[in-house]
Amino acid sequence: MTFRTTVLTAGKTATGISVPPKIVEALGAGKRPPVRVTLNGYTYRSTVAVMGGRFMVGVNAAVREAASVAGGDTLDVDIALDTAPREVTVPPLLQQALRRDAKARARFATLSYSKQKSLTQPIEQAKTDKTRSRRLVGALKALRDKTV
Repeated sequence: MTFRTTVLTAGKTATGISVPPKIVEALGAGKRPPVRVTLNGYTYRSTVAVMGGRFMVGVNAAVREAASVAGGDTLDVDIALDTAPREVTVPPLLQQALRRDAKARARFATLSYSKQKSLTQPIEQAKTDKTRSRRLVGALKALRDKTV
């Protein structure tokens, strides 16, 4: 399904697109459907969220760069229900740590895709070994303590 919208901004960096209610309804998967979104030929996976009473899909910095869009741009958006399984690629360092820590491994396995992603991305994106190690320790602690 295609619709025209404006990339909205909120604060310094938060951006998103408003999805018309009739589009969400036509997707037929409730109020928070998993979707594939295409902006300027670039496709990414996301989930529709309700924010301030509006259906929204986030457009983070990496997506904005890849799609060559910015806040305030008006463009055509193609959106489709995404029924493919969502699996997180676990960084090797975290894989090794989870193999050694049964409690953290068991907790990680119960987490949703987005929660797993929120744990793995900071480890993957660390620029130094020191930062990567610190983030790994934090992730394992959060898993053991069930704070994530």
